[in-house]
Amino acid sequence: MSRIYLNAFDMACVGHQSAGLWRHPDDQGYRYTDLEYWTTLARTLEWGGFDAVFLADVLGVYDVYGGSRDAAVSDAAQFPVNDPAMAVSAMAAVTETLGFGVTMSLTYEQPYSLARRLSTLDHLTRGRVAWNIVTSYLESAAANLGLERQIPHDERYEIAEEYVDVCYQLWEGSWEDDAVVRDVRRGVYTDPAKVHDIEHKGRYFTVPGPFLCEPSPQRTPVLFQAGTSPRGVEFAGAHAEAVFVSGPTTAVVRPSVDRVRAAAAACGRDPRAIKVFAMLTPIVAETDEQARDKLRSYEQLVSVPGAFALFGGWTGVDLAELDPHEPLRYVDSDANRSALASFTTADPDREWTPHDLAAEIGLGGRGPVVTGTPCAVADELERWTEEADVDGFNLAYVTTPGTFLDFARLVVPELRRRGRVPERQQPGTLRERLGGAGPRLPADHPGAAHRR
Repeated sequence: MSRIYLNAFDMACVGHQSAGLWRHPDDQGYRYTDLEYWTTLARTLEWGGFDAVFLADVLGVYDVYGGSRDAAVSDAAQFPVNDPAMAVSAMAAVTETLGFGVTMSLTYEQPYSLARRLSTLDHLTRGRVAWNIVTSYLESAAANLGLERQIPHDERYEIAEEYVDVCYQLWEGSWEDDAVVRDVRRGVYTDPAKVHDIEHKGRYFTVPGPFLCEPSPQRTPVLFQAGTSPRGVEFAGAHAEAVFVSGPTTAVVRPSVDRVRAAAAACGRDPRAIKVFAMLTPIVAETDEQARDKLRSYEQLVSVPGAFALFGGWTGVDLAELDPHEPLRYVDSDANRSALASFTTADPDREWTPHDLAAEIGLGGRGPVVTGTPCAVADELERWTEEADVDGFNLAYVTTPGTFLDFARLVVPELRRRGRVPERQQPGTLRERLGGAGPRLPADHPGAAHRR
C-alpha cells in the first residue's frame, strides 16, 4: 500500500482559499499576526501526522475583479498578507519532524540573497525546508515592485532557469563539504582553499563571488513547483522534486500529472521520484449528517465577490465583465495559465459559467471539497491517488485551525489503519521524509552537476 503524504496548505493571511469564511465564529485566521498561532498550529500538525505545512504567498493585491481591489480588501481575500518565512524558525523550534514549504518568488529578488535566506532556514530547521519556486502572476505585484508591466509568462520561466542554476552553484558548488575545519590551534575556522567563487555571468544575472553560507543539512532545499502550463511543466520536469497541482476533478488533474512525469523522464530523471500533491479541502465529521450540516453552515458564509476576486487574480479574467451564465473561454495571459485552463480547456465535457464558479471556488478554491465521515474522506483520498496518480495532498482549510484539527483527529487514524500514513514520523530531513535516499539532491538532478 503506497504512502500518502499530507501537507497543511496555509498562508500568512486572514482568508486563504475559502472566501468569506473568516466570518465563521470558529475561524481564527485573524490571528495570523500572532506568533503563538503559528507555533500552536505547528505542534498540532506534527501531532496529527502531517508531513509539512505548505505556505503560499503573493506579492500583490487581487485587483482584477471589477477593475478594483475593493472586493479583495473588504473580504480579506489573501489581503492583508505577511511574509510566509518569518514564522518558520519559531515553528521549527517547537517541532522535531514537521517540514516547511515556503513560497518565494524569484522575479523580484536576486538569487544571491534568496539562496542565503533559504540556507539560513535550512540550518535553523535542521534540514526541514522546501522552496516553492514561483515566478509571480499578479500585475499589481509587478507595478509595486518597480516594473512597468508584468514580465511575459514564458520569459519568467527563462529567467527562472538561470536563477535556479545560480542557486545550485551557490548551494552545491561554492563550498566543499569539509571547508569548515574549526581548527583552534591554527586559528582557522574555514579553509579558504575550499571556498570557491562561482564566477557566474549570464543573460540575467552576474554573481562572481562565493556563497555567504556554509553548507546546510540539505544544501539545496527540497524544490516544489506549481506551474502546469506547457512551459511550467518543462521547468518542473527538469527541476522539481515535488509538484503542486490543482483542479476540480481527477480527470482534470491526471493529464497534468502525466505530463510532469513524462517531462522528468525526458530529462533523464526518475519520474516516480517527483512527489505530486493535489489541493483538496476536507470537511469531516463523525457522521454523514454532521458533515453535511457543517458544509451547509459554511456555504451560507461564502462571499461571491471574494471568490471572484481570487479567480481574477489567479487568471487575469474579470468575471464582472461576463454574463453570469456565459461559458468561460480560455485566453492566454501573463497570469496563472493553469488556473484558467482547469476551468476551461482541461475538461472538454464541462463548461463553467461565473454562476457555476461561485459555488465551486467559494469553498476550497481550485480544488475539490470532500465532505463526509473519516472513512468516506479516506476513500476519496485513495481514489485520487489511484485515478490522478498523485502522491499526496495540500489540504486547504475552511476554518483554521478547525479543518486541520478535524482531519488530524478523525481522518489520520483511518489512514494509519489502512497503512497510508506512518504511526510515527521518523527524524531526518524533509527530502528523506519525501522518499529521498539521503539529505542531498539525487545524482540525476541537474543541481547535483555543480558538486565538487
